Parts: sequence; C-alpha cells; structure tokens
Amino acid sequence: MEINANYTSFVAVGDSFTEGMSDLRPDGSYRGWADLLAARLAARTPGFRYANLAVRGKLIGQIVREQVDVAASMRGDVVTLVGGLNDTLRPGCDMGRVRGFLEEAVEKLAPSCRQLVLMRSPGRDGPVMERFRPRMEELLAYVDELASRHGALVVDLYGAEVLGDQRMWDVDRLHLTHEGHRRVAEAVWQTLGLAAEDDWRALLPAAVRPGWGARRVSDVRFARRHLGPWIGRRLAGRSSGDGRAAKRPELLPYEAPLS
Repeated sequence: MEINANYTSFVAVGDSFTEGMSDLRPDGSYRGWADLLAARLAARTPGFRYANLAVRGKLIGQIVREQVDVAASMRGDVVTLVGGLNDTLRPGCDMGRVRGFLEEAVEKLAPSCRQLVLMRSPGRDGPVMERFRPRMEELLAYVDELASRHGALVVDLYGAEVLGDQRMWDVDRLHLTHEGHRRVAEAVWQTLGLAAEDDWRALLPAAVRPGWGARRVSDVRFARRHLGPWIGRRLAGRSSGDGRAAKRPELLPYEAPLS
C-alpha cells in the first residue's frame, strides 16, 4: 500500500453493488460508492479518468466475458473487482465454477493495473442470507487467497458491524443506501492508502426497534415488491441487467454530474 499515493485513473468492474443501485440521484440515475470514490480521486488529480463497467444482475462468468478483458485493456491505475455474490444466491450454484471464473478475472486484471482492489462483500442478517451464508463465506475466503497470491488489496466490508445495520440497506434489502455507499467509498479510499476523512466503521445511533406488526407489514411489502419479482426472474432465467449497457463504458476524464 502506498501512503497518500497519486492515482490517475480508476476502472470499476462488477454487478449492481458497483453500479450503485439504490443510491439514486435526483435525475433517477444511480451514483454509488464507485462514483463517489472517483469524484474524490479526481478532486486531487487533474485529468483523472474513470470507467465503470459494472451492470446489475451479472454473474461472475458474465463479468469475466463482458467486462474483464475490456477493463484489462484500459490499464487503469486502480481496478476494483466485486463479483460472485449473485452466483451464491442461485439455488444451483457451482462454487467450483465461481472460484474458477474469479481466479481468471484476477489473473487478467492484476498485471494490467497498478493496484487491484477486491472486496469481502458486506454481510447482513435475515433468513435469505442465512441460507446462503456458507457459500458467501467460501467466496470471501477465496477472495483473500487470490489477493494474497496476486498482490491485491482487500476491503473487508464483511467484518464491519455497521454494514449489517438494516438502516444501511434499501427497502429491497439487497442494495445499500447512499450512506452505505458513502461508507464503502471511504473504506476503499483508506485501503488505497489515502488519508481518512472519517471512521467508516462507526456504528449508527441506537434505533427504536419496530413492533411485531410493523415488521410483518414491512416483510409482506418486501416480499410482494422485491422478493417475488426477484424469484420470478431467477425461475425464468432472466436478469435485471439483461440488455443493459454499462453507465461509463470508456475510460474518460471524470466530470461531475449536474445533479
């Protein structure tokens, strides 16, 4: 890690977590931690360039086929790779294939950039996550192994208690709120050796737990609006990212959005 290093470009690779879903701008577009990080890096480096190839719903095999070679050809100073979690949530997930694709991605990206950054994705509670937690932890252990082998940095979001707080997650329970994305951006910033702005692990103030009735209403609303459609897409073999292009497909000078 280079303390207070000067980075001139950033390429983000992944799925909805890196696309920035649930961190809405006033114009309806998504921001997210990668955009927040790019803005901060650009503020300290004239001519800073940024590309975000991440697309919601992508499995690790799709990320490798559609994003990794493109990202490697850009030869950015910093490349972030977060993927595989969507695979672990599939009933028929083959973890051997997931590990193989992740290894292929790291082997291509690590030599193409100055610093590859991987992540241990944030954990949260609930019956859905508990069912798939062993797969998720297997994935994160392999992330650590690949990072050690290829000189990548690892941002440990999984070990951060604050990111398990329900208030950090949107109503779909799958994507972070703006505050959650801001914390991730700060975590990556500090992992890159840059001076801390705040303690991204700091816990939120204690919250009043909703009553049983309010929790049940929330659960029913979540199942109807989010869980049901998500299961329907899985059964139909569809993805929320089908036919969707990356929001920043080229490595170009960063310009702050108007909103």
